[in-house]
Amino acid sequence: MSTILKIFVFPAAMLIMCLGVLTILGGHITPGGGFQGGAMIAGAFIFCAVVYGIKESPFHFSHNFMAAMESAGALIYVGLGLAGLIFSGFFLYNLGVDLNQLVPTFITNIFDYPDPIHAGIIPYLNIVVGLKVMVGLSAVVIAFMQFNHDDEENSDADGDNH
Repeated sequence: MSTILKIFVFPAAMLIMCLGVLTILGGHITPGGGFQGGAMIAGAFIFCAVVYGIKESPFHFSHNFMAAMESAGALIYVGLGLAGLIFSGFFLYNLGVDLNQLVPTFITNIFDYPDPIHAGIIPYLNIVVGLKVMVGLSAVVIAFMQFNHDDEENSDADGDNH
C-alpha cells in the first residue's frame, strides 16, 4: 500500500477504536451496544491489517491470545447469566437493578453500575459481547488473509518449478 495510506490508517484506526469503546460503554442509554462497538473495533484492526499486511500490522494478535479473549468473553457472559439464575431464579436477571427485590443487597451493590439510569449488568454484558464480536470478526478476517497469503506463497513456489 502507499505511504500516505500507512500514515493515515493508524491514527484513523485509533479514532475508530475510541468510537467503538464509546459505543460499548454507552450502549445501555444510546442506540448501539456490544455488537456495534465490537464491530467498530474489529473494523479498526481489519483496516490496519489490510493496509499494513498481517506481518507489519501495528496490532499483533496471536492465536492463543484471541482464543483466550473469546473464551473469557463467553465465560463472563455465562457467569453473569448464572449469577442471575443463582440469586433470582432467572438467567441473566438484571442483578444491579433488582426490580422484584429477589436479590440480596450485597449482590445488588456489586452489580450496580454507577450511572444515573441504573443499568445494572447491561453495561457488563455489552462489554463482553463487544469483546466476543471484536475477536470473532478479527479472527475471521485474519484467517482469510493468512489463507490468501499462504495460497500466494504456494502458487509462487509452484511457478518456480515449471
